Amino acid sequence: MITILIVAFFVLLALAVPVGHVLVIASGAAILAGQEFPVMLVAQQMINQTLSFPMLALPFFILSGSLMMSGRLGEKLIGFATELVQRYRGGLGSVTVLGSCVFGGVSGSAVADATALGGMLIPWQVREGYPRGFAAANNSAAATIAILIPPSIPFILYSLVSNASIADMFVAGVLPGLMLTAGFVTVCNVSARVRGFPMTKTPFDGAKCRKLFVEALPALLMPFMILVLLRFGFATPTEVSVVAVFYAVLAGRFIYKDMTMRRFFDALLAAGVATGVVMLVIMGSAVVGWMMTYAQVPQLFAEWCLTTLKAPWLIIMAMIVIMLIAGMFIDLPAAILLLGPIFVPLAETIHLDLVQMGLMMVLTLAIGLYTPPVGTTLFISSSIARVSILKASKELIPFYIVALGIALAFSYIPALTL
Repeated sequence: MITILIVAFFVLLALAVPVGHVLVIASGAAILAGQEFPVMLVAQQMINQTLSFPMLALPFFILSGSLMMSGRLGEKLIGFATELVQRYRGGLGSVTVLGSCVFGGVSGSAVADATALGGMLIPWQVREGYPRGFAAANNSAAATIAILIPPSIPFILYSLVSNASIADMFVAGVLPGLMLTAGFVTVCNVSARVRGFPMTKTPFDGAKCRKLFVEALPALLMPFMILVLLRFGFATPTEVSVVAVFYAVLAGRFIYKDMTMRRFFDALLAAGVATGVVMLVIMGSAVVGWMMTYAQVPQLFAEWCLTTLKAPWLIIMAMIVIMLIAGMFIDLPAAILLLGPIFVPLAETIHLDLVQMGLMMVLTLAIGLYTPPVGTTLFISSSIARVSILKASKELIPFYIVALGIALAFSYIPALTL
């Protein structure tokens, strides 16, 4: 049964079938071929996975991000980030990185971040003289910062499969998000110095910066509001997600004054579509996870690692390698839901903290978002920049080095996990 599942899974992936459909079709084919269980089991497991109160946080956080990013807020955030860093070497590239950091506290989605920021910043950077490949590479790598700054959709998914606290994951994600931001800004700075990228001569305007900061403050406060409400137990993650939606509506209506019924319904539609895509992946992975549990795949994998690799540091390295390879072919949410049930028991066996395991998983799989052949943010950014995937991939090498270094640091240094 598992053999048929694996073969069907990779064949369908090779045929470019969407991952959510791949999971449902492959698991259904495996159950039909095995004849051990009724095919109705597929529907039962899919429905059972949705009967979770924390799961409600997903659509509400997605909706709050859609509401916040579709109005004047984005302009204010980008204006503030631009005023801070544009006059330094590599400043125009650093605007993308810093913008991803502040946008991450609104969207929680790397794909939304790559699309929204890339559409605004890549053409600007190209007009100013930045190579198209570098602009695309910078945007595709920087977008992954958004999934580390609360609210983070991947952290919610990991918490669902590991029973780790969503609040703990949100708090722990802040430090790696800031470290990635600093690392990518450094890449922009060094690249600009070595390759002679143009530099803006505009002098710093303190009054303008303060004005932009005040205008962007409602968005900048959102991640802190989420962390405070969760960390001190004022509300559950689901309740916080509802509060975030109300906060986005009120900010748009009374602060930015651009919230209309049309914009609200457009954001509602976009959030519904995005939620449907994620939920199909979650439901399909539930069936695959049940089949792997029934076949004792996690236990067998853990036994193999303990008897063959033995040393915990080697086991961690093996997990990282597997995640890097999986991230090249499977989108991040699906990879978390598929690998989580296998790696979490193994992490517990070698006494690896589940929050640290979550950081390691999200940081490592995030690299896959800008790694060919199925790099989502890489495809989006290359399309906006009108440059080939190959050219953008060559420009990504220093970003890969920084991201992998930070992923390894959080994998082997428990003290970094807040």
